[in-house]
Amino acid sequence: MTNKTWLAVCFLALAFGCVNTKNETAEPTLKSVYQNDFVVGAALNYRQALGQDPQAEAIVAKHFSTISPENLLKWGPVHPQPNEYNFKLADAYVALGEKYNQFIVGHALVWHQQTPDWLFENGQGQPASKEQLLQRMEEHIATVAGRYKGRINGWDVVNEALNDDGTLRESKWYKITGEEYLEKAFAAARKADPNCELYYNDYNMWKPAKRDGAIRLVQSLKAKGLKVDGIGMQGHWGLESPSIQQIEESIVKLSAHGKVMITELDIDVLPNPSNRNGADIDATFDFDAKYNVYTNGLPEEVQQKLANRYAEIFALFRKHQDKISRVTFWGVTDADSWLNDWPIKGRTSYPLVFDRQYNAKPALNAIIQTGQTKK
Repeated sequence: MTNKTWLAVCFLALAFGCVNTKNETAEPTLKSVYQNDFVVGAALNYRQALGQDPQAEAIVAKHFSTISPENLLKWGPVHPQPNEYNFKLADAYVALGEKYNQFIVGHALVWHQQTPDWLFENGQGQPASKEQLLQRMEEHIATVAGRYKGRINGWDVVNEALNDDGTLRESKWYKITGEEYLEKAFAAARKADPNCELYYNDYNMWKPAKRDGAIRLVQSLKAKGLKVDGIGMQGHWGLESPSIQQIEESIVKLSAHGKVMITELDIDVLPNPSNRNGADIDATFDFDAKYNVYTNGLPEEVQQKLANRYAEIFALFRKHQDKISRVTFWGVTDADSWLNDWPIKGRTSYPLVFDRQYNAKPALNAIIQTGQTKK
């Protein structure tokens, strides 16, 4: 085909509308709508990290600009025995985040749960000494955080060290070392990767006593010359509680002491046994059908309540985008959510914005519309 013939074909195509000269409007996504406000992400499970859930991976690639590991980087899975490290899952998780150029979060270096018993023992049936425990902790942090130096962008160094009244939890960490493990953990993390962001993470931070306890903890660490870049405010909330005012007050007060991350976001729509709050995984209950009321799907009325709740929450986040650096959902779809098994195993839960068939729920559209609204 000559150049003249090619130009003639193009002219005819344009004349008869065969070629679309207008740019297609890109479909809005969570990460695109909020790109000027904060990064938006999800926590990944084992299958997703290993690339065994392609439909979930497609959602992660499309909608999220940051990822967190739900369980695969906790002490038990990655360091089950004194001289044994399992990095297969963690390596795959980090590689996945790099594949999609996402902000990669590490969770969590020090926690009182999902931690093997050997850590707190001396090998002779007695509690480990303070020196033993701190040495093991520092070695673990050096190995794990050091392995991903320059690749993991931010670490939850210490997770859930406080009671709801703001006092320090009397975990095995605390009983053996006192407050020293907190200081040593942040020092070890900074040494392992000086350029990585370091966080304290906890639930029920909307409660004034717990929020103030976290502030005191961070202030104490900083006074000792330690690096604490921000505080993770877990978002395990319900349809009505906590109130927007309670959440907002904590965001504002925490922001005076570093970045605020909304971590582990999900909205429980199911009945609440004993009016429990937060994410204390020890607070479990026997199965009772009255707490598992939506086995055949979420009623439209409740679906809309969930959408409205997410919309008002994201409107609040957007209002305080100068204080919030990250918002992370705790899971990709309803099928992945830990709330299917907590506080009662076997429930059918609906806390996220994608359903069990990987379809967007009305809540997703509500969040996107909120992000598109002019400030």
